[in-house]
Amino acid sequence: MKMSHVGIMVGDMDKAVEFYTKALGLKTVMGKSAVVEEKESAIGAMCIAVFGEGFKGFNIAHLVTSDGVGFELFEMIDREEKHNVDFTKIGIFHYCLETDDFEGVIKRVEQYGGKARMDTMRYHPEDENRPYKMVYLEDPFGNLFELYSHSYSETYSSEYE
Repeated sequence: MKMSHVGIMVGDMDKAVEFYTKALGLKTVMGKSAVVEEKESAIGAMCIAVFGEGFKGFNIAHLVTSDGVGFELFEMIDREEKHNVDFTKIGIFHYCLETDDFEGVIKRVEQYGGKARMDTMRYHPEDENRPYKMVYLEDPFGNLFELYSHSYSETYSSEYE
């Protein structure tokens, strides 16, 4: 199994693309594009199936991490409207990124409208051979994400204990 992409709701597509590209270093695959309700195309039929008939449309952009994981950004035209998806009960809590520029990313997140939700922590403060750091951050729209200084496997593997 490989990770393909994650879909994220944002309140302002232009600001979101700027944040995810400039603060986090993602690359744009497809810039801001409008999607309208229609039944003639596969994407139109899929959106009706997901959001329900009568949605007012949305903007979408596709970005990608350096290891090829996609970030699909959605900006709903009418966020107050009810859809088939209850966005208040979706179960994704956060996503996590890994970087070699840990402190630099935190600074850019704050520069582009995000914020740190906590102080940086070390997973294994007692072990100088495992300097793995993490922090929870927030994008300008309140989406939580975690930042790791090392890989997921290194951080959690019992091989290093």
